[in-house]
Amino acid sequence: MSEQAPGRPASAVRQIFLYALLTVISLAVLVPFGWMLVSSVKLDAQVFTVPIQWIPQEFHWDNFTRIWSRVPLAKYLMNSLILSVTITALQVLTGSFAAYGFAKVRFPGRDALFLAYLATIAVPWQAYMVPQYIMMERLGLVDTRMSLILLQAFGAFGVFLMRQYYLTIPDELSEAARIDGLSEYGIWARVILPLSKPALASLALLTFVNTWNDYMGPFIYLTSNDLWTVQIGLRAFVGVFDAEYAMIMTGSVISVLPILVIFLLGQRYFVRGIATSGLK
Repeated sequence: MSEQAPGRPASAVRQIFLYALLTVISLAVLVPFGWMLVSSVKLDAQVFTVPIQWIPQEFHWDNFTRIWSRVPLAKYLMNSLILSVTITALQVLTGSFAAYGFAKVRFPGRDALFLAYLATIAVPWQAYMVPQYIMMERLGLVDTRMSLILLQAFGAFGVFLMRQYYLTIPDELSEAARIDGLSEYGIWARVILPLSKPALASLALLTFVNTWNDYMGPFIYLTSNDLWTVQIGLRAFVGVFDAEYAMIMTGSVISVLPILVIFLLGQRYFVRGIATSGLK
């Protein structure tokens, strides 16, 4: 009979403990989402009952039909979609293009310029929020989608993410393309981009989610009801003395569905992009 390796029981115990810990953490993360789902089919008086009633005595599925007539939710969803798609497309374009210059083009001061640009991530948004608003106001872009699009079309994080991925692509490919006569634009478009689908998907997904869930940006720059996003539109259920929490939870569930669908579609590329860009 073969003897069992002495370290195997300890390894099995560690693995069981790790799985148990991950299970507990996953449940802790999912509890708020479960509470949101349950609250979306309750009445307002039942949302904050103590203890929490996880299985309501009566499910009010009509919340998902009444909400469309209570507020122009379809318009809010469309506004969020327009902003998210536009900003995501611009972030992917500008981030990948700038990252190519920092990763594959040699010029004096490249690394110092990249570090200076990357350092802007450490500056809190509240520090330059007022100057940004003054600039947009003087340009006459307040209460327009263009103000949010211009402010969020560029991002240091996207450049960093794409640059880390580009560094994993051999320089020999770029050199061979230059010998064949391709310009830097051609190398970026015809050689680098086709090899960067995982990183592009990761950046697109992160940007879309951040833009879709953004509250402060639309709250500051969009004052017209016709331009409100879904996150701002849910405030319509908050009154002076009370709030319709069931309707807020119902709207929140509806607003999560587009993000869930997009994440499921791009999950494979997202995980691969994060793993190969050095952010794991």
